[in-house]
Amino acid sequence: MNRRRSAATAIALVCALTVLAAPGQAYADPKPPRSEQSLQAVRVEIDALYRKAAAATDAYNLAEERADKQSSEIVKLAREIVEGQKRIDRLKKQVGAEARAQYRTGGLPPEAQMMLSGDPQHFLDGAGRIREGQQAAKGLLGELSRTQADLEAYTQDATAQWQRLESSRKKKEAAKKEIKKQIAAAEKLESTLEKEERERLLKMEQEAEYRAQTAWLDSGVLRGAAGRATKSGAAAVAYATAQIGKPYVWGAEGPGSFDCSGLTSQAWLAGGRAIPRTSQEQWKQLPRVDVKDMRPGDLIVYFDDASHIGVYVGDGAMVHAPRPGRDVTIAGAGSMPILGVVRPDK
Repeated sequence: MNRRRSAATAIALVCALTVLAAPGQAYADPKPPRSEQSLQAVRVEIDALYRKAAAATDAYNLAEERADKQSSEIVKLAREIVEGQKRIDRLKKQVGAEARAQYRTGGLPPEAQMMLSGDPQHFLDGAGRIREGQQAAKGLLGELSRTQADLEAYTQDATAQWQRLESSRKKKEAAKKEIKKQIAAAEKLESTLEKEERERLLKMEQEAEYRAQTAWLDSGVLRGAAGRATKSGAAAVAYATAQIGKPYVWGAEGPGSFDCSGLTSQAWLAGGRAIPRTSQEQWKQLPRVDVKDMRPGDLIVYFDDASHIGVYVGDGAMVHAPRPGRDVTIAGAGSMPILGVVRPDK
């Protein structure tokens, strides 16, 4: 009996090992690692997805900034409308009082009645009062007319601002969806990589940045550059470097996390200058300087669409918030394609 049980156990064990070793089962050989060429293609695709997310983030930030301004303007206009209506009510009461006074005196104001009194002195006094009264009535009606026109203009402006606010909200929501879409696609692609492949991918990114930085420095672009930071620029640099290690979060401008333009705008706010919120608007609106003339505190704008930006800290380095999944860090100023340099305190 015991022999039969032992034989049955042995047979079961052999069968189990046979199943586990069969092709296509859970313990099949792992897939072969990607070639360098294949991994490089993955790196390019991931970079492109995060670049698209960065562009969408800029659109989101711009729509949010405009929506905030439009909301503030609507509140201001609402106050103007309330004050204008109060002013109209007050003026109408004054006009009504004038009309009632004329009705009580048979349509003639007291001054006109004095003119008819036959007393020469009363006549002269009455004539002066008539002119003053006419001017006051004319001024009252003119003020009422202007106030009504202002009120109508405020109402029209408020309506226009509501329409623009709604447009900004729609753009913001569309940009938000695009950001999530691109980040999700990048994360999905990254999730297909094995641990060793992710490590190789990071090394490839670092090597590419190093090659770009070396070529940039070897070009002599910084040869002879000795610009010193202004007091505001030094404060911006101090703020930016103090954020190193904090995570990138799209749409964030501190204090716990940042996107690229959130970091630069807050750095310069610490330097005493309010600058546009987005990298594209910072590129459009701030004074530009030549790369060879840049000094610490200047902002370096990257890529043809101005979708990335960092704070130059000197010695060929900059601080930036790279992308989702990464932290604020220091990097070579020439490690990405430079579009140009702007100086907030020029």
